[in-house]
Amino acid sequence: MGCKETERLRLTTLREFLMRWFSSSGVLVSLPFHGRSVLPLSGSIWQRLEALALGLHILSLLFGLAGLLWVVPHPEWVASLPPIGIQAFSLSMGNGGVAYMVFGALAAALMGSRLLGMRRLLMFLIPAVGISLGSELLGTSTGIPFGNYGYLSGLGYKIAGLVPFTIPLSWFYVGLSSYLLARVALQTQRHWLIHFEAIMLGALLLTAWDFVLDPAMTRGLIPFWTWFQPGPFFGMPLQNFGGWMLTGAAFMTVANLLWGEDQPILDRRQLVGPLVLYVANFAFALLMSLGSGIVAPAGLGLLLGLGPALGLWWSAKTPSRYCERTPSRYRDQPEPPSHPQKDSVPLLQTVEGEAGQAWDTLEDPGWVGAK
Repeated sequence: MGCKETERLRLTTLREFLMRWFSSSGVLVSLPFHGRSVLPLSGSIWQRLEALALGLHILSLLFGLAGLLWVVPHPEWVASLPPIGIQAFSLSMGNGGVAYMVFGALAAALMGSRLLGMRRLLMFLIPAVGISLGSELLGTSTGIPFGNYGYLSGLGYKIAGLVPFTIPLSWFYVGLSSYLLARVALQTQRHWLIHFEAIMLGALLLTAWDFVLDPAMTRGLIPFWTWFQPGPFFGMPLQNFGGWMLTGAAFMTVANLLWGEDQPILDRRQLVGPLVLYVANFAFALLMSLGSGIVAPAGLGLLLGLGPALGLWWSAKTPSRYCERTPSRYRDQPEPPSHPQKDSVPLLQTVEGEAGQAWDTLEDPGWVGAK
């Protein structure tokens, strides 16, 4: 029996053991196996919720594009609606920004719990939300680190009257997708600066999104924030992008330190979700900029954001190379007998021991383990 058959047997036995354990304990949680969630009590509910949240997020982005680029420039179309239609349109335009960011954060949280496990997800989510909110509150009150700016209406309730609650959520979900894609570099290189490089690359992907988004959000027909300190980049100070790099690198560094040696390495199939989330938000910003006649930031964003993101995803390892990442203690084991069910007890005991060791991350250490 070859490497793939041996691993399939081992993972099948591991699934059976964990399914029995969870069924007896009543715990419901997502376990990643080859990019699929294993839910003992309700196999596909969380995956469906993740797909639903991501779909609603993308649908909200499309609705926002249609409203901002087509409906708003043609007020006569809105005026032709009946009173209830006008009210519905006003309500949707007033809350559309909130909806797409809430759905994006929900999709990223479900995706992160599937790919990383709940513990590592929280180790990223809490620093991302906390540090970005602190930076935004500092920026809107003192001008550091982004420059002197302020948020207008349309993005939800403002924390301390300054920062909409949805803004830290957007830092979280775009930051998560950016950092997971940037960590592909860890698969091919091994030197002491590699984690620093991955953090800087993740922060750059995040900042490249703002290259395209910020001009459209401040110079469009309906601005969502305004700059009190004009600058050379379409009215923005260059300090803004330094603030973005600093803030993104800060929470990615904290997450990396909290993960310690339990660092996630994801393959190309597992990175499809983060890629779709990043591309959807980048495309929204790109079309908003182009629709507002702002071309130069779009080219810069394509060069520093979308292009590298697609390249990183493509360079990620594929599931077919799983055996290359499997620890040698499995690859070097003798082939199992032709009737493995008769001799499954020793293998099950081995798996039980490993499950205990990897319990904190709820993952197969040979599949998405620390590298």
